[in-house]
Amino acid sequence: MGKEMRKHFDVLTIGGGPAGLAASVRAAECGLRVGIVDDNPSLGGQIWRGEVEDCTSEAASLLGRLTALGVEILCGTRVFDVAPGVIWAEASDAPCELGYKNLVIATGARERFLPFPGWTLPNVMGAGGLQALVKSGLPIAGKRVVVAGSGPLLLAVAAYLRKHGAELPILCEQASWSRLAQFGLALLSQPQKIAQGLSLKGELAGVPFAANSWPIAAKGQDVLQQVVISRNARLETLACDYLACGFHLVPNVELAALIGCRLRNGHVETDEFQQTSVPDVYCAGEPTGIGGLELSRVEGEIAGFTAGGNRDAASKLFATRRRFRKFAGALDRTFRLRPELRSLPLAETIVCRCEDVTYARLRQQRSWRAAKLQTRCGMGPCQGRVCGPATQFLFGWISDSVRPPIFPTRLSSLAAMSCDRQSEHSEVTGGD
Repeated sequence: MGKEMRKHFDVLTIGGGPAGLAASVRAAECGLRVGIVDDNPSLGGQIWRGEVEDCTSEAASLLGRLTALGVEILCGTRVFDVAPGVIWAEASDAPCELGYKNLVIATGARERFLPFPGWTLPNVMGAGGLQALVKSGLPIAGKRVVVAGSGPLLLAVAAYLRKHGAELPILCEQASWSRLAQFGLALLSQPQKIAQGLSLKGELAGVPFAANSWPIAAKGQDVLQQVVISRNARLETLACDYLACGFHLVPNVELAALIGCRLRNGHVETDEFQQTSVPDVYCAGEPTGIGGLELSRVEGEIAGFTAGGNRDAASKLFATRRRFRKFAGALDRTFRLRPELRSLPLAETIVCRCEDVTYARLRQQRSWRAAKLQTRCGMGPCQGRVCGPATQFLFGWISDSVRPPIFPTRLSSLAAMSCDRQSEHSEVTGGD
């Protein structure tokens, strides 16, 4: 690998969403050389996708500060392996080696999918995925879209789709009315969240909202045509063009796990300064627990200040973080998946889409490891990112290892990394 592909930073941030942006800004304000890496074409993450071009948005403001502070932005660059003090990533044209003194992991979260009959039909997709496609130019005006699953993301996606002309026959939330009412009470201490909720309610006026509801099956000849929902224990069949479906969020902890960070209940464990169990490695945002934009941002600020050596500034944000963590706890209690959803798949329902593994085959296994060995579940291109959380919910299985590369990677990138490691080993050993 040529010298021009090697870079070194005092602070390197992985992830360009709210947490990553905030961390990079705060670290750069400490006078350090900072780099930020994201595998998307532009910064902002899913929640701010496309907003960096809007000069009035918070995302654009943070991006402006990044630029003014001289932060090096590496978009379209995907991390695939790590070693102490170095990250290997793959850009569109070549691999690169990124050295760091301090690392901030802000890799965000992804949607959780649960298998049900017909969920692999074309036009059945993740709620956030459909929103991203629309932001990228997919025409949605006049299309009938059923939005279903669990979590606040559903409301935001539904409002966005309606704004762009989609027809919404119904919005299905699996949580009960009683849990939603308790969630509303928890928001009384969060005026900003109440304002956001009222705004979404206004944008979705006239759209039927059904609690205690979830998709049972998707039907169609070669493409989605109907969705069957359970609504208060009664089945209804609705004609639709798209089913936007997602059962809350799953934190992206693969990179942290590969580095060796300690996990607890599926999240990265950190101390009060967002320090992980690995020295000089920090984590902020959804990987530490699903908590929303505001919590992600303040955790990013704490991580950035600490990585930059300004613990006093970081500690002043603890009270704000504590307030937003109460909201995170309410999120978890409200949108915890109900046990009835474990009965959605039939014997022939595909659970691992990459390897075409059915529910019946998986039901015969005793663990995630056994399922991988006997059925190849989780060994396809998504590397278990879809079927892993699904099988964890369905069977209680826990993934017990993460191996590089953590994303599908070109052989040339792996070869370049291997050459670098051999060269470094030769320098250490004197060529023997």
